[in-house]
Amino acid sequence: MGRFLTLVSVLYFLLPASGQVVNHQTYPVVIVGGGASGTMAAIACARQGTKCLLLESTPWLGGMLTAAGVSAIDGNHQLPSGLWGEFRDSIYAYYGGPDSVATGWVSNTLFEPSAGNDILQAMVRHQKQIDLVLNASITDIRQKDGRWLLNAVLEGATVQIAAQVLIDATELGDCAAMLGVPFQVGMDSKQATGETFAPEQGNSIIQDLTYVMTLQDYGPEANKTIVRPSNYDPDSYRCCCSPENADPKPYIDCRQMLEYGRLPGGKIMINWPRCGNDAYLDVIDMKPAAREKAWELAKAKSLGFLYYLQTELGFRNLGLATGEFPTPDQLPMIPYYRESRRIKGLAFLTVNHLLKPYEQPEAYYRAGIAVGDYPIDHHHGERPDAPAIDFINIKVPSYNIPLGCLLPRDFPDLIVTEKSISVSNIVNGATRLQPVVMQLGQSSGILAALSVQHNQPPSEVPIRQVQQALLDQKGYLMPYIDIKPTDIHFQAIQKMGACGLLKGYGVPYQWANQTWFYPDLPVSEFEFQSGIRDYFPQLKHTYNATGAPLTIEKWIDMLPFLGISLSFERVSAEWSSLHLSPQVYPDTVVTRRILAVLSDHYLKLFSRNIDHLGHIQPN
Repeated sequence: MGRFLTLVSVLYFLLPASGQVVNHQTYPVVIVGGGASGTMAAIACARQGTKCLLLESTPWLGGMLTAAGVSAIDGNHQLPSGLWGEFRDSIYAYYGGPDSVATGWVSNTLFEPSAGNDILQAMVRHQKQIDLVLNASITDIRQKDGRWLLNAVLEGATVQIAAQVLIDATELGDCAAMLGVPFQVGMDSKQATGETFAPEQGNSIIQDLTYVMTLQDYGPEANKTIVRPSNYDPDSYRCCCSPENADPKPYIDCRQMLEYGRLPGGKIMINWPRCGNDAYLDVIDMKPAAREKAWELAKAKSLGFLYYLQTELGFRNLGLATGEFPTPDQLPMIPYYRESRRIKGLAFLTVNHLLKPYEQPEAYYRAGIAVGDYPIDHHHGERPDAPAIDFINIKVPSYNIPLGCLLPRDFPDLIVTEKSISVSNIVNGATRLQPVVMQLGQSSGILAALSVQHNQPPSEVPIRQVQQALLDQKGYLMPYIDIKPTDIHFQAIQKMGACGLLKGYGVPYQWANQTWFYPDLPVSEFEFQSGIRDYFPQLKHTYNATGAPLTIEKWIDMLPFLGISLSFERVSAEWSSLHLSPQVYPDTVVTRRILAVLSDHYLKLFSRNIDHLGHIQPN
């Protein structure tokens, strides 16, 4: 706390009902950006016991989830990690259960953007350690004497705010850019990433964005046709779908297209990539006012698509949902950005790490703090000159993201989250989705809180401390589809997976990739010895384990070579307290579940620190 600044002036702000009172201007943690990531960062930080200030530029919380109208969750349906799972449970409770929100075929969880904002606002208001300011903007950031100084415009007044730790949770990495953090924009070259799928030459082409629309079905007799937009070209939308009974067989029936994003409450999300409302617009380096002006081009593209639906396809009964967004034009407050600046961090995640996580020089899987299962999905339809890469057929299993991706080099008190993390352009196609970004925010908040509590820069906070706190908040470290947070051994299995003791089995699968733990499979002697080799230097050149199934007796016999003495009697006496099977015998075959639980309890592998490359540190 010694790095805090006493501010020149004290100003009190009374915010609208959606916000809270800010009664001082010195904070342990300041989070800029109340999007999907920033909101979760604030909640996690507060639950970890540290006061924080959350600044958001719009009147809503949630970013792409709400303010951008992307209210159909992409991925992680079977990986309900931490605050993402809690948010989904709140959606279920709001609408009456999972079946009530499985309304469109693009997602298992769809909701009205306004409902998402209401839920997030309630989650934040419940935390007394969060001060929330909406409609806020940052005009300057600098670091002085080990503390951050921010100039913010709040309720029309410019105020200086001080913080020990700063989290950049903006949509486009704006705080990092203001500070001069090195970053990448656009496609990386093959040479830069080592990815065989990358183009030979890098470029500045980013993914298309979308100005999403939330439509309402006003009934069969209604005519909600809008005024023909200027520069409207119906030909640009003709391949969006095919009319019923089309010959040849249609790409997709037009009515089916509309069912893609059907929301509860008779509403429809329009976020349609094929000849729909995707638009190429690079506003990353623009000032806020210039961005808003540029957004008009994307809005025109979307309104043109609406006019096409109404006049060419006959859906006159569909119109913009009145009152869904607090905007004069009934459109979302911001566009859906699929790509941002990407910082150069302490870890750099490439598609190679997703494809073969256990075969890389870096052991990033050990440092995981967020998981994802969505495929690599890029939108470049509005840039036909972009290098032709078959992104969706880069088949990867589910994956995790290491903590070092959130930490820029040479900026020890800064954490960067949302879509601006240190990953390759290709990998961003998977890590950009809502559940992943929410988890990144949760981990950011935990890291910031621990940094303050231990008076350490975020980059020096032990990764295992962050991971343990994340587990305690019901987060995932490893993307195991067959081990749920309700499993009594969830933490032990997650920790031993993150130690590399037992490797997961990755499976690329349709639109929800998988990694399996297989808890009931037996473990061989050799598999156990291989899994602990990195932790015990004396095993470096030792290969005296067979491929036979590992028994409890053999496991105990192997421990003295590790410097550990353990009797069968002790294991037997403590067996039931470990919530394992009713009884144990010397010849009991050790399954993956049993090995994870025993190793977590007796070997304490998770207590060994790792660096941001996932390498085990000496004791």
